[in-house]
Amino acid sequence: MRVVIVDDHPLVRKGLIAVLANEEEIEVVGVSESVEDGMQVIEETKPDLAIVDIRLGERTGFELVESFGHSGCRFIMLTSSAAEFDVRRAEESGADGYVLKDSMPEELLLAIKMVDRGRKYFDQGLMEVLIRKEADDPLEKLTPKEREVLISLGEGLSNGSMAKKLMISEFTVKKHVSRIFQKLNLNDRTQAALYAQSRGMAAYSPPDDREEENLGATVTKM
Repeated sequence: MRVVIVDDHPLVRKGLIAVLANEEEIEVVGVSESVEDGMQVIEETKPDLAIVDIRLGERTGFELVESFGHSGCRFIMLTSSAAEFDVRRAEESGADGYVLKDSMPEELLLAIKMVDRGRKYFDQGLMEVLIRKEADDPLEKLTPKEREVLISLGEGLSNGSMAKKLMISEFTVKKHVSRIFQKLNLNDRTQAALYAQSRGMAAYSPPDDREEENLGATVTKM
């Protein structure tokens, strides 16, 4: 099996290489520390599997999963995050596995073998999250892009910063923010930021009120 590793921590990359080096059927064909470089490595090496961290600087490993979802490459998210949002996002993006970084090497190897056989593997400690009913979860009302905007609100980013980060226009950002307020019954950016933090989606930072906008005739902070 040809494997690529994408993680922005040198120690993690070296540790993974050491663990996989003992497996005769596994060959590490590429290593990367960023989304952009990871895309290039995957395109060039065409691996069977990519082991990807969720947090890669200001971007996420989910971008890799979504970009190569139909390429034949399978993905295992290796992360320290047990947040429900990240677990569900992994499912939605099409990841084949989800393993926590505090797991034993044997569990990662088991996940790799199961994914190689065409099965899914999610860390056993996350089963409660996976089987929980979703009907009453307000986050299920949001689209994937609206969730990304909510994360950015939780990080205290301005509309302009969100537009650059998500590669969309400020006008589109404002529309997403408005819909988030409506769907989650929130009044302003501060409430949205606190909500994102309470769900483990982002660390709270004071929002930038300088870019708050009015929507129509209703004074609603964007």
